[in-house]
Amino acid sequence: MIAQVIGLYKSYRSGNAPLPVLKGVDLALDEGEVVALTGPSGVGKSTLLHLIAGLDRPDSGSVIVAGQEVTKLKGGELDRYRNRTMGIVYQFHFLLPEFTALENVLIPSLIARTPEAGLKRAKELLAEAGLEGREHHYPSQLSGGEQQRVAIARALINDPPLLLADEPTGNLDENTAASVSSLLFGLAKRRGLAVLMATHNTGLAAACHRTARLAEGQVR
Repeated sequence: MIAQVIGLYKSYRSGNAPLPVLKGVDLALDEGEVVALTGPSGVGKSTLLHLIAGLDRPDSGSVIVAGQEVTKLKGGELDRYRNRTMGIVYQFHFLLPEFTALENVLIPSLIARTPEAGLKRAKELLAEAGLEGREHHYPSQLSGGEQQRVAIARALINDPPLLLADEPTGNLDENTAASVSSLLFGLAKRRGLAVLMATHNTGLAAACHRTARLAEGQVR
């Protein structure tokens, strides 16, 4: 098991009262498994992803990824978790416009201080993503689908066992979305990667190994 969410609760303040979003979420992901996280907008899909990513703290409950209890990590340990144990891809790629595709992919390895190994891996990932020969193009010179492929390569540069994807095809046309989805499934299979993907795309969700539907604060 790569990741496990146990009894996760999260609420936010709404005026003077708490607004419960997650109410005891339980979820597990295995190596090589792609799980679709579905549910209507505002139900808490992004909140759950952010808690697993260590970008936010739950009110209670645990998140365990690759043997680390994320909810207990602080400071440098939490930074290393975000840099090396999980990768995250959003609907919008968030590439740095002044850097080339290769340079964007390399950023996490520079933070991890493994630039030489990172350079070799970055080139391999870009080739695997179908971007061989496009390494030195800037984001403005790439299509939307190519930019998202760069973002996926960047998320995987430090070889994390877990990839979180928040509507990764939501900003793409149907054919490009299918291509990006195929890349994610291929990476999960070849690299033993666990993928949790929030999506409204019913076709994409149906292609995943299973679906976890978030409703009324719990996963069904």
